[in-house]
Amino acid sequence: MELKQLIIERRSIHAFENRSVSPSIVEELLDSAVWVPNHRLTQPWRFILVHREGRGLIGQAGRAFAERMEKEPAKKQEAGQRLYDKLMAIPMFLVVVMAENPHPLIREEDYAATSCVIHNLSLLAWEKGIGMVWETYPLIHDPGFREALSIRPGEKVIGSLHLGYPLKFPIAQPRISAGDRITIFDQGL
Repeated sequence: MELKQLIIERRSIHAFENRSVSPSIVEELLDSAVWVPNHRLTQPWRFILVHREGRGLIGQAGRAFAERMEKEPAKKQEAGQRLYDKLMAIPMFLVVVMAENPHPLIREEDYAATSCVIHNLSLLAWEKGIGMVWETYPLIHDPGFREALSIRPGEKVIGSLHLGYPLKFPIAQPRISAGDRITIFDQGL
């Protein structure tokens, strides 16, 4: 598939078939995805792959989080179970974390580079028939989630990627033409 076609046809997938993606395929895709522009070559990323029974770590953290967030005591257990079930329906999680450099400029550059890794991964996965969605829901900031996945102090969760074989494909949403958002300067003073 041509790169242009791959970029235009890729979709965020929210519903997956009930089958696993091989961790070795994800590792292979990541080996290519990390070849991004990375000023100072800090390579600040780290990947936490969670699948099969390991998904229970995220499911339990999600359950506890939802129960704490529910304001009505009678609905706490129901809210926790609902989020647990939703998370357990995801075949694989790839949590992408980034070491937070104390220097703001380097931290910003590292965030951009880590985001590029995630985007590269989404394109590479799509090319192999694997769907993905990049999630940044409140759960990724929860201490219980961080503890369950051994996310260290000084690391920022950039996203929880949900991976699997697509069950359904969303319809493309229109994009604003770059021509409508570009300013061109072609003459000096």
